[in-house]
Amino acid sequence: MKLSDFDFDLPEALIATRPAQPRSSARLLVAEGERITDAVVSDLGNWLRPGDRLVLNDTKVIPARLFGTRSRQSAQGLTQAQIEVTLLEPRAGGLWAALVKPLKKLREGETVVFSDALSATLEAREEGQGLFRFNLAGEDFDAALAEAGAMPLPPYIAAKRAADARDKQDYQTVWAKHSGAVAAPTASLHFDAPLLAALRERGVAFTHVTLHVGAGTFLPVKVDDVTTHKMHGEWGEVSAAAAAEIAATKAAGGRVIPVGTTALRLIETAARETGAIAPWTGVTEIFIYPGFEFRVTDALMTNFHLPKSTLMMLVSALMGQERIKRIYAHAVAERYRFFSYGDSSLLLP
Repeated sequence: MKLSDFDFDLPEALIATRPAQPRSSARLLVAEGERITDAVVSDLGNWLRPGDRLVLNDTKVIPARLFGTRSRQSAQGLTQAQIEVTLLEPRAGGLWAALVKPLKKLREGETVVFSDALSATLEAREEGQGLFRFNLAGEDFDAALAEAGAMPLPPYIAAKRAADARDKQDYQTVWAKHSGAVAAPTASLHFDAPLLAALRERGVAFTHVTLHVGAGTFLPVKVDDVTTHKMHGEWGEVSAAAAAEIAATKAAGGRVIPVGTTALRLIETAARETGAIAPWTGVTEIFIYPGFEFRVTDALMTNFHLPKSTLMMLVSALMGQERIKRIYAHAVAERYRFFSYGDSSLLLP
């Protein structure tokens, strides 16, 4: 299984840099069997049945991108350097792992000042990353980070424009609850209050799980034989209540439909040991590619993914490689908007 099997031509103009407004006005490609229908996200209920259950990732994106100043006193006087820090994940002992640009301009023990309230000291280096200790913790840290930080937009958007105040709302789901992600579960960005209300009225149920999406979600696959690719780890939890709700839906003949690949990867992780959904907490490194046996997922709502990405492999596993090629060819021909702020698809195997 070669990396080139998951490649396709994507015109640059189809990469979305802003989301649809309102959220549920984004386009929705529905792939049901061999049939492809062009619709709108607000029409989602037309393809769902009473008793179906949507699984939603309630992680909350932190404004993880920080811009600060490092000051250094030398014989020549005071020198300063502009430092960009992107938080990746909390570590033991109150430290944060982060990407640093430029790391070579920061020594261990030096402090970067981000705002009047927020600063961090570089305690160590690890595999090209920095380990920082901040001057604040708990709610004080959260408040100062919210003030000083910018949303960590995906590289393909950040290359086109800087994050701004709109992104703090746009790049967050309406049900975000548990802080810890540095990337959004983007299929969920299409949901707003009217759509949720309409789905509830139709008899569709909802279950919340938590997977803190990491920056590793954007890492390219660098091996030609994709089966040898090593996935990044992400922390997640399927509570006992969530597992029971999903199991009850399966038992009653309803469909379990994760919204987004993050929710899908988590519930499939939670079903690996016994073959059925079970409560689960930990770090998942699950890698889903063609040949994977789905144990919980009956369908998937997801955005359109990058060529040669692990997420292209995941949707190919769900729908079949040839069918996904036809679906993506249709999406490109019909000029659907791609990636995090783009349009959505409902994939019904």
